[in-house]
Amino acid sequence: MKLYFCTLFDSNYFFRGLTLYYSLYSHCKQFHLYIFAFDDFCYSKLIELNLPSTTVIPLSEFETKDLLKVKQKRTSAEYCWTSTPLTIWYCLKSFGLSHCTYIDADTFFFQSPMVLLKEMKKHSVLITKHNYSPQYDQSKKSGTYCVQFITFKNNTDGLRVLEWWKKSCLRWCFNKFEKNRFGDQKYLDDWTERFKGVYVLKHIGGGVAPWNVQQYDSYIQNTVLWIKERITCIKQHVIFYHFHGLRIYRLKNHLFIFSPLLYTITYKQWVNFYGMYRAQLQNAYDIIQKADPDFTNGIYPFHIFLYDAVYKYIVSFPYLFIKKIFRPYETYG
Repeated sequence: MKLYFCTLFDSNYFFRGLTLYYSLYSHCKQFHLYIFAFDDFCYSKLIELNLPSTTVIPLSEFETKDLLKVKQKRTSAEYCWTSTPLTIWYCLKSFGLSHCTYIDADTFFFQSPMVLLKEMKKHSVLITKHNYSPQYDQSKKSGTYCVQFITFKNNTDGLRVLEWWKKSCLRWCFNKFEKNRFGDQKYLDDWTERFKGVYVLKHIGGGVAPWNVQQYDSYIQNTVLWIKERITCIKQHVIFYHFHGLRIYRLKNHLFIFSPLLYTITYKQWVNFYGMYRAQLQNAYDIIQKADPDFTNGIYPFHIFLYDAVYKYIVSFPYLFIKKIFRPYETYG
């Protein structure tokens, strides 16, 4: 079975998007990734790379009249959110795909996502929960579900849901909580009741993220990354991790990263997840450096790394110290 994916990013997320692609390339035997390039610079770089199993789509080809009408009224992030359902719609309609899975550019695959697609069986739509750890639960504002990995089949039920979501995002999609809406994401909250054929992923390894990783122990066995849920002791492979809120820094040609300040990450989790991701970001950076040594979009200079380190470990120290008293097993990566 061939898997079809789409994603979107601009030049500021270029290294993350490229790292996402290579993670798919490493773990999927048969896949195709449709990349929507959200600026000309990003588009030209992707065309130069000529990545196997990809189709690069420029904004000039993708943007509809409806999108252009709302573009000036929304921030760049809000415009990307607005565009998400339209990218899926474009792929299903333009390329006649049997299905298409949208994936955020800052996700990374540790195993093939085939197991996630198989889990939905005959259902037409697959959605994933945030699975917030209790101390970080933002579901009332940000939604129960996360638009990080979302699949639509090209059938009547799938297109009905996608059409509704597409129209809703064009009408309202902003970075604020208003009338039980938030961006493109809060719309998903009632899909299991509103529509037929919507399935909620159960595999705990699909959608590990900084806001839920506190619930798991992680370990590597026979080169495979596993997580074990602390309450239920359920064990499953990690399929993908969502590297939300990550900042990338550079000293000469070496990259550094920080996990988001808002979330606690154990040292072992830091090594297993963030250590691997940093290495793959470095590989993507090295590839681009050979073709264009001046390309550093989306990467902060090293002095910003030092500033963030001071803030993270000194300014916020009393806060972290209090948290450590109550959760001594957690440390910052």
